[in-house]
Amino acid sequence: MSRTVAEVIVETLEQAGVKRCYGVPGDTLNHVTDAIRDSGIRWVHVRHEEAGGFAAGADAMLTNELAACAGSCGPGSLHFINGLAESHRNRAPVVLIASQIVRDELGFDFPQEIDFKAVYSSVSVFCEEIRTPAQARRKTAMAAQAALAKRGVAVLIVPADVSSSSAPEEPAFAVHRAQPVTIPSDTELDRIATVLNRGGKIAIYGGSGCQKAHDQVIALAERLNAPVAHTSRAKDFLEPANPFDVGMTGIFGIESGYHALKECDTLLLLGCDFAWRQFYPEDAKIIQVDVDGTHLGRRHPIDIGAVGDIAPTLDALLPRIRARDDRAFLDECLEHRRKALARLEKRAVTGKGGAIHPQYLTETISRLAAPDAVYTADGGSPMVWCLRHVAATGANRTVISLTHGTMANAMPQALGAKAAFPDRQVIALSGDGGIAMLLGDLLTAVQEKLPIKVCVYDNSSLGFVELEQKVEGLIETYTDLHNPDFARVAEAIGFWGRRVEQGDDVEAAVRDWLAAPGPALLDVVVDKNELVMPPKIEASQVFGTVLYGAKAVLGGKAKDVLGLIKENLLN
Repeated sequence: MSRTVAEVIVETLEQAGVKRCYGVPGDTLNHVTDAIRDSGIRWVHVRHEEAGGFAAGADAMLTNELAACAGSCGPGSLHFINGLAESHRNRAPVVLIASQIVRDELGFDFPQEIDFKAVYSSVSVFCEEIRTPAQARRKTAMAAQAALAKRGVAVLIVPADVSSSSAPEEPAFAVHRAQPVTIPSDTELDRIATVLNRGGKIAIYGGSGCQKAHDQVIALAERLNAPVAHTSRAKDFLEPANPFDVGMTGIFGIESGYHALKECDTLLLLGCDFAWRQFYPEDAKIIQVDVDGTHLGRRHPIDIGAVGDIAPTLDALLPRIRARDDRAFLDECLEHRRKALARLEKRAVTGKGGAIHPQYLTETISRLAAPDAVYTADGGSPMVWCLRHVAATGANRTVISLTHGTMANAMPQALGAKAAFPDRQVIALSGDGGIAMLLGDLLTAVQEKLPIKVCVYDNSSLGFVELEQKVEGLIETYTDLHNPDFARVAEAIGFWGRRVEQGDDVEAAVRDWLAAPGPALLDVVVDKNELVMPPKIEASQVFGTVLYGAKAVLGGKAKDVLGLIKENLLN
């Protein structure tokens, strides 16, 4: 009995390493889902394709393996777009099987016809249609290889009449995983060493490219007596067991990370592509090393740019670096870190009248969670509290939306993480706005037996948007949320659920929530007046917030202004 094209596609993806496929079945996808049923790939049936895109991306990002998702024609595969845009910008290797209407009807405005290539080309490394059955194995292999080699989303468009066709014999096309090691030339390494050896106040700034280079970065920092700041993406890799760590910089960072970069006279950028130019030093020599040559100097002018994998590059660079005895700048930056962490700890307590500071909630979760837990956090304030108050252990992992900056990512990314790592604790730190957007996929956790732990930071507002408006001197507009008791909603779905409204109840509730045997949701009413404070407050931000206060008082919101002042300025 001859095989169908759908079976060839599924077989090729399974051979390429796909273990899970996230999606919603539909008419044009029927032959593909039937082929998956008879394969070793697990079908994870989500309730909304966007959630499937988030889940597949988290799966691929954490396992460093290929994940898949699949949807029906038109609206089905179109729904994946935001989740896959997030996955693509996280450099997660994902293949989307976007099933399509039959070829004879393409181009005639047929019901549910969508030009997927036009839609997905900007958020993919590969986007092609299988036009004939004879192309099936070859194009599937090329899609998988592109996703793995280029680190991103590959879209395979499959018309329904192609997937149901008999598959002809094809050559044995398969996925090849090249693992090249790239280092700069000796001339480039000598130039870098010369600048570092002449430097006075030297700082290192590491990004996600340092994932496998923790020990090399520490060795270089020790040789140079240099503080090490890091991007949000590098928190998991550079924060643990690092005596030179001064934290993050940027909008979500802390003052010590900001200070190290702004005050240095020589800055070494390692595997980072940090976007906000105002956080770079103004008068320093800047050296950048990145495995992608297109990233060199694209955020800020640099003096030396070199292409290389960070770990082997530092192995080659270190013998060229003279040991420094001067610790003055390092000690100065470490003292800034001590003070910055003390300021953060000051807020990580129960507030007046039992108010629950989100910092306290987050630190309690971090303290009680498993040391190898996987955390996901919604774009907005939960992401900031996660980055600032969840301690990196060297074994735990953090998945957040940084480059794409989307809402609603945390819970579905937790689904993918739990599917990939069933024996690890997976914790989603969700905003009330974020959880509401894809609330239906709590059903996926129950149906697919994925015991994730979801904590809702419930402040009845789009808090980060509200902060942005206040900083601009505007009165908050359209940011209020009329929320249900999310714990009761979760219980109706099949979750363990509890609502917490007083700070004294937080620790016991977190213990019970983490210990619950199945999926569990904790709805925590956090202090609405808590502000996300940037590492350095600019005069324009102060003016904007003062202007907000004046407008709010004139508009009859004096009580809100008083609460803001009491919580953030007088404590």
